[in-house]
Amino acid sequence: MGENGRKILVAVDDGEESSYALSWCIQNLLSDNHQNYKDTLILLFAKRPLPVYSGIGHDISPTVIASGEKYANEVAEKVMGKATQICKDFNDQITVETMAEHGDPRDVICDVAERLKVDFLVVGSRDYGPLKRVFPNSVSNHCAKNVRCCPVLIVKKPNSNSDNAHH
Repeated sequence: MGENGRKILVAVDDGEESSYALSWCIQNLLSDNHQNYKDTLILLFAKRPLPVYSGIGHDISPTVIASGEKYANEVAEKVMGKATQICKDFNDQITVETMAEHGDPRDVICDVAERLKVDFLVVGSRDYGPLKRVFPNSVSNHCAKNVRCCPVLIVKKPNSNSDNAHH
């Protein structure tokens, strides 16, 4: 991470909103007018923990746990591969680091942002439409309220449905 460079943390997952947020970040934060900086883009994927089933009288076998862990790792690799390719497609000179950590994405993203003392946090936003008040603990909302070390940029993917463009 260069002396003049910024550390930009981008939360990625397998959703379109995350890919759009990453593309937006590259186009707007790493555009030509910032080419003198030695910025580092840190792509973070949070592996959700396996659900814990307690009190149902059955133990989860180590084989099931291992299978779940293998699947989580495969998803992480797929997401990181796609995100890294988006970066290369825009500009193969971008310095990219990848991280995958276990835990609730809301907590993981906030913790990593604070731990790495990043300059920006970029997260995508899912459009829940009229249900948005039902989801006050969305990842983007949680990060906006809890990250104190840097600005949190919530990137909303434009709605392709022109009927809803005015809402």
